[in-house]
Amino acid sequence: MPARREEVENAMEEDIHFKFLTNPKRFIGNEKNWVTGMECLEMELGEPDASDRRRPIVKPGTEFVMDVDEVVVALGTTPNPLIAATTPELETTKYGTVVANVDTGRTVKDRVWAGGDVITGSDTVISAMGAGKRAAADIDAYLKTR
Repeated sequence: MPARREEVENAMEEDIHFKFLTNPKRFIGNEKNWVTGMECLEMELGEPDASDRRRPIVKPGTEFVMDVDEVVVALGTTPNPLIAATTPELETTKYGTVVANVDTGRTVKDRVWAGGDVITGSDTVISAMGAGKRAAADIDAYLKTR
């Protein structure tokens, strides 16, 4: 599992259920475009490759649909370099992270907030969620003064 120990512990405390060697194939939605399910494939470890690693392979006939009402796709651990390249008004560090106030998420660009990995680099989902909440509160306060 590509996660930090604290992320796994936090997830378990939140009653998250893990499905190891399972790979999402597609998301299923209803007529209102709300996610309702996730089609998955069970995997198994194949024979060792040249690097002696046993890579997951699909177990034939193991497709199943998991009922879901929310999906969080968290794949990145580094900021997308397009952010700095396409928004020169944003201040970035030598690592490509956006410079922002950690308490509010405000950047040097007017009316732009940031949080999570884009300002801290690789960190936990819980930390990113906290940054999002703080930024949302600051955005709300900002809009109330306009």
